[in-house]
Amino acid sequence: MSHSRADIVVVGGGPTGMAAALECASHGRSVIILAPSGSHVDSDARTTALMVPSIDLIKAMGVWDDCAPHAAPLRTLRIVDDTKRLLHAPTTDFKAEEIGENEFGYNIPNRILNAALQKAIDGTPAIQQMDISLSAVHYIEDAAELTLSDGNKITAQLVVGADGAQSIVRQSAGIDVRRWDYPQTACVMAFDHARSHNFVSSEFHTVEGPFTQVPLPGKRSSLVWVRKPEEVQTLMAMGDDELCLAIEKQMQSMLGKISNPTKVQVWPLSGSLAHQFAKRRCVLVGQAAHAFPPIGAQGLNLGFRDVEDLGAALSNAPKDAGASSVTSHYDRKRRTDIYLRTGAVDLLNRSLLSGFVPLHMARALGMGALKYGGPLRGIFMREGIKPGSSFSNVLSSLLDKRKTVSSPS
Repeated sequence: MSHSRADIVVVGGGPTGMAAALECASHGRSVIILAPSGSHVDSDARTTALMVPSIDLIKAMGVWDDCAPHAAPLRTLRIVDDTKRLLHAPTTDFKAEEIGENEFGYNIPNRILNAALQKAIDGTPAIQQMDISLSAVHYIEDAAELTLSDGNKITAQLVVGADGAQSIVRQSAGIDVRRWDYPQTACVMAFDHARSHNFVSSEFHTVEGPFTQVPLPGKRSSLVWVRKPEEVQTLMAMGDDELCLAIEKQMQSMLGKISNPTKVQVWPLSGSLAHQFAKRRCVLVGQAAHAFPPIGAQGLNLGFRDVEDLGAALSNAPKDAGASSVTSHYDRKRRTDIYLRTGAVDLLNRSLLSGFVPLHMARALGMGALKYGGPLRGIFMREGIKPGSSFSNVLSSLLDKRKTVSSPS
């Protein structure tokens, strides 16, 4: 039986776990990442829309150059109310140029992003990767002791739980979690189209959930189509021609004729929220901390913000990476962002499914205000990219005006 040591152990080999390992290593810590085979697979047809701050993060990690040739910029985000209800919101386009950006972010195939992160890990001497699962973690005052599935052990100062919704790291720390299910399933695929998407991502809000088309390079897009579970089998049984017609009809022929769809992959939807995000020498990132439906490109971006805040906590940390000052800083920093994003996505999704008329009115009024309200639009778009950025801009503007007024003529 062997007994290894590291400053930090990251449990989980998905994109958030790999990014966390790279971030921890960048702060001069020795890292072991437990990434069992199957953490991510090449057959994964999903894509991820990463907002500008997440792109900046992977650029700093040296990952972007391998992703860029396969990524498409997102310059316009379009929201279409296709609920067919009496009270419905106006179609609204949000353009990155309105807030001084070239794009909101980029859409990247998951398999490309995962491969690029893995390449960066392979090239980082401070990271040791182990193809093995975790059995349990025992937290003591000055260390965490991890027991692996083969009986071997690791002692670390800090454990980063990036091991998904059923996180063993979270369970071992005694952190409770609230879970809920949605009567929805996400159907994921990609397809070609006759017309250029012009880097516009369109999210159609239907009574079953969102239908979200996201640009890929060329005349191709990825799709997340949220349906009722009983409708999914019908969709999967369709031949290519019938499926393409169904997609074209749902998109109101915006992109013309649809062709060459990939095989439909399905993902039942649920949500979860940990009661704490750090405790006793462990921190939680990604779906170990929070999970919700694929609406508004929030999921992995929220996980990457977890990674950023973990890095910020480590940047001012003492020699002990698992000191209470690190974990308490991280837990405090992540609460507002995670609670607000989880609540907003849950409310929006439930508003699509609900038959409650006042809720439909509130959605319609809210979208109308965003369509026609200039300052509110800017705040909404900046907050969608990076939480808190709009308030920083307002503060900077006020300070600049104060300096101008107070400066001698």
